[in-house]
Amino acid sequence: MLGVSAVHAQTAAADPRVAWRLLDYLAVDYSGAVQNGQVISAGEFAEMNEFAASAQARIEALPSNASKPALLTSVRVLRTKIDQKASPADVGATARKLAADLLIAYPAALAPTTLPDMGRAASLYADNCAICHGASGHGDGAGAIGLDPPPVAFSDHDRARERSPFALYQVIQQGLDGTAMASFADMPEADRWALAYYVNGLAFSPADRALGERLWKSDKAVQRAVPNLQTLTGTSEAQLATVIGAEKARPVLAYLRSHPEALNQRAAGDTLSIAREKIAATVEAYKAGDRQRAGDLALAAYLDGFEPLEPVLSARDGALMRRIEQGMADLRSTVGRDAGVPAVVASAERANGLLDLAERALSATTTSAGAAFAGSFTVLLREGLEALLIVVAILAFLKKAGRPEVAVYVHGGWLSALAAGGLTWAAATYLVSISGASRELTEGFGSLFAALVLISVGIWMHGKSQADAWQVYIREKMSKALSRRSAWFLFLLAFVVVYREVFETILFLVALWSQGGHVALLLGVLAAALTLGVIAWALLGYSRRLPIGKFFGFSSILLAILAVVLAGKGVSGLQEAGIVDLHPLTWLPRIDLLGVFRTWETFLAQVLTLVTLVIGFNVKRPQPEQV
Repeated sequence: MLGVSAVHAQTAAADPRVAWRLLDYLAVDYSGAVQNGQVISAGEFAEMNEFAASAQARIEALPSNASKPALLTSVRVLRTKIDQKASPADVGATARKLAADLLIAYPAALAPTTLPDMGRAASLYADNCAICHGASGHGDGAGAIGLDPPPVAFSDHDRARERSPFALYQVIQQGLDGTAMASFADMPEADRWALAYYVNGLAFSPADRALGERLWKSDKAVQRAVPNLQTLTGTSEAQLATVIGAEKARPVLAYLRSHPEALNQRAAGDTLSIAREKIAATVEAYKAGDRQRAGDLALAAYLDGFEPLEPVLSARDGALMRRIEQGMADLRSTVGRDAGVPAVVASAERANGLLDLAERALSATTTSAGAAFAGSFTVLLREGLEALLIVVAILAFLKKAGRPEVAVYVHGGWLSALAAGGLTWAAATYLVSISGASRELTEGFGSLFAALVLISVGIWMHGKSQADAWQVYIREKMSKALSRRSAWFLFLLAFVVVYREVFETILFLVALWSQGGHVALLLGVLAAALTLGVIAWALLGYSRRLPIGKFFGFSSILLAILAVVLAGKGVSGLQEAGIVDLHPLTWLPRIDLLGVFRTWETFLAQVLTLVTLVIGFNVKRPQPEQV
């Protein structure tokens, strides 16, 4: 990481992270300058004084706020302790507290926005760092000869235990004044984070990582101690040791820093702890007057902390799942309408109480065979029924219209949706973790698209149910009405309505699978699939016996109902993703099956859909000519 030529780092005076880096470096390296009240290295001691003075100057350059005077007092105390040659423990504790207070007063990004690419990190290190720091991080590269001070040995565990990936990221980005360490600010941000993680892991052995993997997967206390990527990025081994003990801290960080993707695999209690942490942060941000941040945190509490558990909780206690969903929505609404601190605190307390109930409901690590069967059967039947009704209505229409050859496009649409669902399962299981926001956006936009299509198709069908010479119209017009373009439109409609349900069902079933009862779960899926098949067969058979006018009349009403349902569900999905605002409607009952949710936005969306359908159904159209 050290360049061949000595290049001074470029730093930004008004960036709090620069001061943070200096304080962190001082906390780690002060022990190399002073021991037992005596200077053991004049050069190191001078550097410590220089870093403290520079940190003070940079804090003074920061914008004024309520916390700045206390920070300046603390940095002066730190400089006094260094002048008095205080103990490394005292100076280190003072520097770290000041660094932590600094980032509270001046929040700055502490973690990468995406998981570090550890596969790329090794080549980045070989290309940019090994020449000075050595291939294994011992500080013995060919470019290290003659450098003063010498390059850091990343393999030195005593130093490494005091350093977090965030601290190393700052050095990589800004360089280090007074050394040959150059700034790598021109390197892409994702590469800098990957490099910081890789360098931070050079002090650990394969045995450390293997032990860490076992601890991470088996010890819930360990998982709670590192709840997210921000904690992993900003926590040193020494800090984590105070929480879980030194014997666990080293191997756990060894594993997680080489496999940060493991953070996506969380136990229920730990996921709920994320929700609780973000709810607490919501209240604190609101009290501090930052309503925008409070709203973002309240949304994150739902998407990151609770939404991933919805499938399992829905199978075990659907009523509780809906109560929590409403409670989290109420918290967002209370913050959004600026209801005042007492109201926000009360709403947060209610949400936390509901999360306690969820933790008890989810405390069992496995589920009974009966619950697994009932859960998978109910999920597939519920999610599949909406899509089935729409697809069956389209197929029955084509049969009545005398255009069975177009049905291949409809079948192609729903079969493609099933295949896409399989790819979604593979991606969610082996490649990426589908976020709560992505899930809600997929469901929301998919539902609204389907609702818009069903409005137009329902109005069209209703008009044809009142036409006197329908059979003549079919013979003369249908070849034009169902062109190749229209057939592909039917393919798209079938794909969207089925994929929306498949997407939801797969995420639910994957969550249920992790709870055990695999045979019963598969039997539930099979039973639900057979039930849906019987329903489809019965509906298609019944539609064939209906007179053409009644068929279109019934079909138009069915599609209208489904359009209203999907309009409510679509807006609700966008609300849960934070795209649409949320205002409670307390007098309205919540009926998930009908897409009725207790918010003004979903209510108005359904009313607008219903009004559009009523107007469309009552518009007089010219009758087709008799032949």
